Amino acid sequence: MSPEPPEFPDLVASIPANVADTQQIPLFTKETKKVRFYAGHANVGCIDANQEGKNHLFYWFFESQTCNPLAPAKDQQNLIDRTPLLIWLNGGPGASSLLGLFLENGPLTIADDAAGTISLAPTSWNQEAHVIYWDQPLGTGYSYSDVGEYVTSEAQLAEMFWEALQQFFAAHPEYAACPVYVCGESYAGKYVPAIALEIDRRNPKKKSKRNGTGKEPTYIDLQGIAVGNGWIKPELSLRVLIDYAYTTGFIGIDQRNLLEERYRHFQKVLHEGADMKWAYNLGTALVDQTLAYGGNFDVYDVRRWDDLSMGALKAYLNSDHVKEALHVPHNVTWECADDSGPVSENLQIDNMADASEWYAELIKKGYKTLLYTGNFDTACGYRSTEEILDNLMQGRNKRHDWRGTDRLIWSQAQGNPKGFVRQLDNVTQVAIPDSGHQVPAFQPEICREMLYNWLFDRPFTGYIPKTEPEPEPKPAP
Repeated sequence: MSPEPPEFPDLVASIPANVADTQQIPLFTKETKKVRFYAGHANVGCIDANQEGKNHLFYWFFESQTCNPLAPAKDQQNLIDRTPLLIWLNGGPGASSLLGLFLENGPLTIADDAAGTISLAPTSWNQEAHVIYWDQPLGTGYSYSDVGEYVTSEAQLAEMFWEALQQFFAAHPEYAACPVYVCGESYAGKYVPAIALEIDRRNPKKKSKRNGTGKEPTYIDLQGIAVGNGWIKPELSLRVLIDYAYTTGFIGIDQRNLLEERYRHFQKVLHEGADMKWAYNLGTALVDQTLAYGGNFDVYDVRRWDDLSMGALKAYLNSDHVKEALHVPHNVTWECADDSGPVSENLQIDNMADASEWYAELIKKGYKTLLYTGNFDTACGYRSTEEILDNLMQGRNKRHDWRGTDRLIWSQAQGNPKGFVRQLDNVTQVAIPDSGHQVPAFQPEICREMLYNWLFDRPFTGYIPKTEPEPEPKPAP
């Protein structure tokens, strides 16, 4: 068998096995061919066309484990073509998608200690799919701008991402025919539909040939989107947050009443739409006050006081040895933030805007749509997703009503629920118990099974609970 062609300068041969780089994990060397990883930057034009320089979006691609790393891609092209390609995006704004890679659904995991030992994860999403993790928007993770630009809207973000995808597929035409699914969580509840609609809008009318020249736009075979605990309709999520905190005993009735009064003020400013930055400040203050009343519980998991730990991930990804392995310039700092810092500050006008109609448009166009939630997330959990879908789906199917569609108890062998599933036409909703905001981290096996059931049209096995008749009143003595 011939070796991997030399025209792939972004091939990752090995990575450090820990922060100190005392060992290496060989991935695709001359002696060891475990899996094909690619990492690097797509270099796209500036938002301001008058600027001289480039913007650089970082990606890390993992080929499906169903493919044979010992064989050249051209010798297994049919297998590669029919394998789904998942795009994964974390939210924030400002959260690197490498959080998802190492802490949630990637093939690598990092120990929660100072050494930061890297190991292979048994629950990776690339077991049956290609997965590519993108740091975006600019200023997130390893992504950076030569001229200090940041995106200020979903339109700018989506346009830049389209250009980055075009560059990736031009460099790797062997994956250009794959069915593509845009996936993400949290603030990616805005990124995902914005990018999917941009792909739909910009796609050539005809599928382009797999030539890899980049002269003509590559047709991207977009099939659907998947969003976990999405920040989609902030107005609704903030109301639900107050209700959840009150129901679970983190705030008292007087505190709830004060928060509801402040919520009405936020709602008024939001609906007027004249000052979205002020709406953002009011909404953020509302969250902060709710958490303060509750002793600063973890907004992403009401059972905890602290969010998932990154451990040594920051030290690992800012190591020169790791950057060299991933083709990242040594002067680029890996940045990661959650709704703070310059990435978030530049998206304040976007933050509190309603993105639910983008989902309505994608559903209407026929794209497969999966919305899933962990039930202990107070930031953007089950109830907000439930009410968004209830609003979007009513009257869309002439024969069946979304609200009346059976809600299956997806069960384990011993009968305990894995989740609660509702499906109608091209829409699937799954609620997963015993999980916080980052469902792939809290329930990795169940989450991957859910994803593959949805991707490959495999059945969710379970039962529909019976609706018993209401008891008759006791006869009078």
